[in-house]
Amino acid sequence: MNEQNITAQLKDIKPLLEIPDSSYYIYWGLIGLVGLLLLGILFFVAKRFWDNRKINLAKVYLEAIKKIEWEDTKKSAYEATHYARLLATDERRKELFSQLEPMLEKYKYKKEVDEVDEDTRNQFNLYVQVADESV
Repeated sequence: MNEQNITAQLKDIKPLLEIPDSSYYIYWGLIGLVGLLLLGILFFVAKRFWDNRKINLAKVYLEAIKKIEWEDTKKSAYEATHYARLLATDERRKELFSQLEPMLEKYKYKKEVDEVDEDTRNQFNLYVQVADESV
């Protein structure tokens, strides 16, 4: 009877079911996602470094000084003085700037100013030419 009772109890136990295991695919999917994420971050960091590599400020100042329009004389005199001072790093440019600055002074501190005279324009063009050769 005991044996029948055990057999009856064992008949009540269901056979093992096969459970679908997708943890292998989830594992590799997460590895791939993290890898893509890291590659994306690496790409944007490298792009930022490439775009922000050291800029030659002298070339930027030279381009700005070349773009000066002499229609608004007062504003142009201020810009020319500012960028010329920034470009005056060696002796030749410092000497030319010391000659150019007093010529530009007469256009800066007055309410109404005249057009730039030829001497000032020639001195400015000489300064730009010398700065362009040395940059």
